[in-house]
Amino acid sequence: MPTQCSQGELDLGRSGGRKLVGAFDGGAITSNGGVVLLAAADRVTGLGRRLARCFTDLRVADAVRHSVPDLLRQRIFGIALGHEDLIDHDALRDDPALAAVLDKPGDRLAGKSTLNRLEHAGKIGSDRHHKLDHDAEAIERLIVDLFLDAHDRPPSRIVIDLDATDDPVYGEQEGRHFHGDCYCYLPLYVFCGRHLLAAKLRSSNLDAAHGSVAEVARIVAQIRIRWPATTIVIRADSGFCRDDLMTWCEANDVQYVLGLAGNTRLVRKLAPEMRRARRRAKQSGQPARVFTDFEYRTRMSWSARRRVIGKAEWTNGAANPRFIVTNIHAAFGPARFLYEDVYCQRGEMENRLKECQGDLFADRTPAPTMRANQLRLWLASFAYVLMCAVRRIGLAGTKLAAATCATIRPKLLKIGARVTTSVRRVKLAFATACPDREVFMLAARRL
Repeated sequence: MPTQCSQGELDLGRSGGRKLVGAFDGGAITSNGGVVLLAAADRVTGLGRRLARCFTDLRVADAVRHSVPDLLRQRIFGIALGHEDLIDHDALRDDPALAAVLDKPGDRLAGKSTLNRLEHAGKIGSDRHHKLDHDAEAIERLIVDLFLDAHDRPPSRIVIDLDATDDPVYGEQEGRHFHGDCYCYLPLYVFCGRHLLAAKLRSSNLDAAHGSVAEVARIVAQIRIRWPATTIVIRADSGFCRDDLMTWCEANDVQYVLGLAGNTRLVRKLAPEMRRARRRAKQSGQPARVFTDFEYRTRMSWSARRRVIGKAEWTNGAANPRFIVTNIHAAFGPARFLYEDVYCQRGEMENRLKECQGDLFADRTPAPTMRANQLRLWLASFAYVLMCAVRRIGLAGTKLAAATCATIRPKLLKIGARVTTSVRRVKLAFATACPDREVFMLAARRL
């Protein structure tokens, strides 16, 4: 009797003497099973609920199918899962796992058009379909509040990092300018360790430090309301070594450690130490460093004399002088310690920028207005905050405790599951042979 074959089956060859076939009849299966970890982190931090308070919803209440908290969670979860574009949500709206964590099992989620109206608040009044607006200042405060809430007790000292990075654009976006080798924005990022404190979209025709005093003042004021006794240190490269920032820190009891671009006057002051470093390098055959500090003032740009730390380094047969400026007294910060143990750790912020832009698509700013692109930057930033919560709470002490978002995503978020819905429960059946099942189970229980 001939074998009966389904028209929908795919002939995929042979396997161990058997015919290998396939068909798209598995039912409700998702590749985003790990979204339950994101949903759990959202419940712990209250991110979606609190972010929704920063929005104004002018839609007719009786006609609303997708609430603002659900729209925000869907968009942020989608970014964390690797879906950077709004068009991806026309497929994601049928994902059974995402629907389950948004309390809509078996229902369809919002599509790209609905989510698009969330982001384009500038069209309110000119387009009858756009009735959602957001409060930018409230969103900025929320980012800092989430950082503060992540600590059980006030730390004795925190170091806040500032940096600017290119955000290339490929259209006629408002505020874009040619900078370096492309048209781009120049967003300002502020971090404290892995915690994001600010992501400010700016035009790229500005100085890297533009607006940094206002951002630092806002963040420091908010922190001090909750942590009045915490010592705050500002750290940044020479692009932020500006008199207004240093003067503000000195007037507001904030410490700073900033890179300082070298010049002939600074190199001359470092000459004795450089000679010592050269002698040591020749004697040992290894690179040598000698540190010193001295009082210094520029001829025109600085309003006061300040403590400068010089690193006289002789390496590969050549001098490599480097400088930083600080208001930390020598009794509390020796020169070598401030340079090697404080300032050099600034490089870790580069990894955070890579996570935000490379892993979570913070550089996807194709909207025509800066207001819409700023909101997109914030949504990607909240996806980073959510991933940090998963890492901080769920993955502490595991092999993924220090993993990047790009590593966590395929191991714990993009995992397959069959979703079954009954009257009493929704079950996600994960693969028995899931390689990271123990880490996943631990994270789920903790969250």
